Amino acid sequence: MNWLYNNKQVIELPDDCVGFVYQITNTENGRKYIGKKLAKFKRSRPPLKGRVNRRKYKVDSDWQEYYGSSDALNEDVQKIGKDKFHREILFYCKSKAELSYVEAREQFARKVLETDDYYNGHIRVRVHGSGIKK
Repeated sequence: MNWLYNNKQVIELPDDCVGFVYQITNTENGRKYIGKKLAKFKRSRPPLKGRVNRRKYKVDSDWQEYYGSSDALNEDVQKIGKDKFHREILFYCKSKAELSYVEAREQFARKVLETDDYYNGHIRVRVHGSGIKK
């Protein structure tokens, strides 16, 4: 099953997208998971001869095959199959601060820790306001 955004299949992410907040729904029992995913990962190579700084570059993340970081969710994906899950992008984000904030905002708004309707087991967030106000 591919990612959907506004009921349209997502083949590639927008250029200005740092990451996205998503919801994965188990179509058999209705349980959901709210999370975030980065579009690119930072990598580094050893410095060139005579230099000290490592060479940094970005590579595409594994977002197309990603099914969340919840152990319970991934167990269910292995047990019943990927075709039983609906993956939906809720928001595209243009910065890491916005990404973390929107994920936490959605998790708190949906009260993911107060019910068994969600796979989420914890909410971890650390966001500085200056990254949100921009």
